Amino acid sequence: MCQHKPPCPSAESADREAAQPLARHPEQGWSLLCNGVLLFEDTGELLPDGRIIAPHRPRMVTAA
Repeated sequence: MCQHKPPCPSAESADREAAQPLARHPEQGWSLLCNGVLLFEDTGELLPDGRIIAPHRPRMVTAA
């Protein structure tokens, strides 16, 4: 799917979020990356094969 030189990381690689966006819809909270990954604003992902990656945003730590 990716036509960039050098090619973007594949959907299976650990750094898949580094791929270039093909479409951005911030009003809807998602972007389509050139490797076929749907990246959501909460850091969740939908991979091209249908697998779901749960959001992995760092937790906020508050002072006690």
